[in-house]
Amino acid sequence: MTRDLAPITRIPRTGLPPHAVVVGDPARAAFVAALLDGAEEVSHHREYRVFRGSWKGLPVLVGSHGVGAPGAVLLFQELADAGVHTFLRFGTAGAMRSGIRDGDLVIAEAAVRDDGVTQQLVPPEYPAVAAPEAVLALQRAAREQGAAHHRGIVWTRAAFQPGLIPLTWYDGAGLAAIEMELSGLYVTASLRGLTAGGVLVIDGVNADELVDEAATGGYDPHRDIVATGMERGGVVALEALRLLAEGDAR
Repeated sequence: MTRDLAPITRIPRTGLPPHAVVVGDPARAAFVAALLDGAEEVSHHREYRVFRGSWKGLPVLVGSHGVGAPGAVLLFQELADAGVHTFLRFGTAGAMRSGIRDGDLVIAEAAVRDDGVTQQLVPPEYPAVAAPEAVLALQRAAREQGAAHHRGIVWTRAAFQPGLIPLTWYDGAGLAAIEMELSGLYVTASLRGLTAGGVLVIDGVNADELVDEAATGGYDPHRDIVATGMERGGVVALEALRLLAEGDAR
């Protein structure tokens, strides 16, 4: 019956695993789900594609939220309503700090709230921060997988393509990467008492270089080095969920 489904994402209101990996691309949700034992598709409505299965005995949900924080927050909220309490976002990002290369992982300790939605939910002074245990679990999982990784603050920005406003304020701010949804997850999690973290695969150059595609050869996330990073990142996210569930994040 339709009353048993959430109104926007059309996910079941009950019976979902409490630990989730959330991604942007529905195809990436299928990619991560393929790593699970006994994976099955639960629902697929609009950009929201949801699977469940198990990772080393832990029941896990994998769901896609599409591009941009406003739509992503809808998934986070409806998953939380359905009983999900631990979220790890597994996505892609552009590097913004020297020494971070394509295919590397960035573990996001916090996010700049330039996401286009949380400004309408809480005051600007409210932080967007990961759960410390989620950061530690992701870091441990990355080390165990031998994945090149970095920790830092990321910039969640609503606009993907540059416009007339120069992207220069971040100079000297030490930001690690730029992406589009993570601050929405962190604010939602803090407001609702949930556990959240994020690991991002670097798939391109930094924000100011995107303005000059002639100088960079253009943005192309569909390269072998990025695919390798995605393979490692998927395992890191799932293994970090297991560590969190077992209370062994250090």
